[in-house]
Amino acid sequence: MIDEDFEARVAPYRCELLVHCYRMLGAVHEAEDLVRETMLRARRARERAAEREREGTAGRGRKGTAERARKSTARAGRPDERAELYGIATRACLAALEGRSRRRLPSGLCGPSDDPHAPLAPSLDVPWLQPFPDALLGGQEERAVRRGSLRLALVAAMQALPPEHRAVLILRDVLGYPAEEVAALLGTSAAAVEGALRRARADLADVSAAEDAVAGPDDGAAGALMDRYVRAFEDADVPGVVALLTEDAVLEMPPIRLWYAGRDACGRFLERLFEMRGTDWRLVRTAANAQPAVAAYHRDDDGEDYVLHTLQVFTVRPGGVARNVVFQDARVFAAFELSPVLAEVR
Repeated sequence: MIDEDFEARVAPYRCELLVHCYRMLGAVHEAEDLVRETMLRARRARERAAEREREGTAGRGRKGTAERARKSTARAGRPDERAELYGIATRACLAALEGRSRRRLPSGLCGPSDDPHAPLAPSLDVPWLQPFPDALLGGQEERAVRRGSLRLALVAAMQALPPEHRAVLILRDVLGYPAEEVAALLGTSAAAVEGALRRARADLADVSAAEDAVAGPDDGAAGALMDRYVRAFEDADVPGVVALLTEDAVLEMPPIRLWYAGRDACGRFLERLFEMRGTDWRLVRTAANAQPAVAAYHRDDDGEDYVLHTLQVFTVRPGGVARNVVFQDARVFAAFELSPVLAEVR
């Protein structure tokens, strides 16, 4: 009975816990593992509590002991189940992050390249940041992305924070828990929580301010711009694509360390891409991290199918596309359930 009751109670929290663990870890598959671990730990804790309750009431002859236990429970009250789950999930994430390198994007590792023909060698030893599929939000978009907390650039910046500061920032500023409650969840003091929050806010001030101008996938102007981008890319129209970029646009391509800064540099690399992979492409619209995204397919060497090449996540600002993060990673493709071959060609 406890399993059925438990599953019914925690089911509404799975989606938001997945988003929480993703913000902490920067990888969808790891976040999914931690959500499963969180649910297992929470179930075991509930079973232990139920067992203690049964033991406390088994000896009906020991009326005074049972009455004291009842009064103690009444004073303590039932713990907030959502807060309890967030506490378990956060502690599990902090344990998973111990001794690990943070997840990054290429722009966080090195300076931009000025060579559009630089070798495209993947760096598989680097723990790369992954995007989050909007399809996994389960109708909780408003809660999950408030204050731009799921934007790719902000999640990347969060990874640079010490894990404890990252946890405090998310619990306080994103989820809105009071300092005292966060302190109880993390086993520290309210003063320590407030100190960590001040430092985290200062470290992210520039990124947080910049994210206010980022358009979401449902923004009308951004959607129209992405329509133009898709048409230009599918036509292999490099000047057309470049015209939609901001002057300081960034193009980066994990797991390749290379990245390019500036409209002209991005255009030169696009010319190389079309030389390498041909000019016959199809882009399928999707969304990631509450931002517009596309799955890019190119015609294969046999000329029969369009095969999956990359997932591209765009940062769109009023002046155009400011950043394109291009992912070529089997785990990312799996998380977005992208078909390796385009089923229909329009």
